[in-house]
Amino acid sequence: MNNLRPGLFLLSVLLARGATPAEFTHWPAGTAPTEIGQRVAENFAARPFQWQTDLKRKYMIYPETCAWYGALEVARLTGDADLQKRLVAKYDVLTTEDGAKKISEQDHVDYRVFGVSPLEIYLVTKDEKFRATGLHFADAQWNQPTPDGITHEARYWIDDMFMSPALQVQAFRATGDQKYLDRAALMMAAYLDKLQQPSGLFYHAPDSPFYWGRGNGWVAVGMAELLRELPAGHPKRARIMDGYHKMMSALLADQGADGMWHQLLDKPESWAETSCTGMFTFAFVTGVKNGWLDEKTYAPATRKAWLALVGYLDDKAEVREVCVGTNKSHQETKSEDLKVQYDFYLARARKTGDLHGQSPIMWTAAAFLR
Repeated sequence: MNNLRPGLFLLSVLLARGATPAEFTHWPAGTAPTEIGQRVAENFAARPFQWQTDLKRKYMIYPETCAWYGALEVARLTGDADLQKRLVAKYDVLTTEDGAKKISEQDHVDYRVFGVSPLEIYLVTKDEKFRATGLHFADAQWNQPTPDGITHEARYWIDDMFMSPALQVQAFRATGDQKYLDRAALMMAAYLDKLQQPSGLFYHAPDSPFYWGRGNGWVAVGMAELLRELPAGHPKRARIMDGYHKMMSALLADQGADGMWHQLLDKPESWAETSCTGMFTFAFVTGVKNGWLDEKTYAPATRKAWLALVGYLDDKAEVREVCVGTNKSHQETKSEDLKVQYDFYLARARKTGDLHGQSPIMWTAAAFLR
């Protein structure tokens, strides 16, 4: 039991965490994380799900889960009860007979990650039916673990380093059950051992040896989200923190002078891409605020990245220059020629308002507000 008086105890906690860096305050007009986060969250709240407007879309898709989570976090942290209510109500259509069919039960990390949404809604509402739904997906993911103890859904694609750990971390937040953190940490460490390159970054795939921006973004966010919850004494924490530090150092070196990161991280001639920039900014904010990253080094880079990123938002709160969904280059080009693969990444279409780009803006706004 702590013997400090409540006021002194709170002060000691705040001092231990450190004051908010100056770079994370005094934002130019129209760029503050609270304002930006709410604008982008409102944009998501007003959207129908894709299956409601596109007959070719059979199921809920992972970018919707990512955006829903971010929007709910922004609403919670800003205390916007009306926005929270509307975001929770978006789930109503999924409780209908037809809507329930739009939630896939496929054994695949891109579909299992849907469980993040009901788990986040549970954390807002404390309604047990949402927790039960989310835990169904988290536990199904581990119902047939591999001999080394990780999910049978593992593909050793870098996207997995967000999709699966994010779900297991949310299950921990909703239950306090350590097994969910242990699952996420075991998987993250296994992927780091197999996939992280000496540079600190990650190839899109072994046969597609390019540092694709958003692919690396999934890794950065996945590690940061897990480290937020992983106890200091956890046996996998040091391994994951080491991987995180190596990646953050490489990203700092590859950040453009304008604050942005690029479609191919080590190819400055490739175009500035907003989804990966949002993801890396989230990882930087989270690292600085938790004391994992040196404030003097990373806080200015973080501010530069945020201001650059919000400069790509239009008056509808939709972000430009978002790379479309991208398979690994070798599989798409059927070519061993690295120039052909390089051209594939640079030729990818760019969208405005794609949820791959909207989501990390909300995640980052929430990270500033925590």
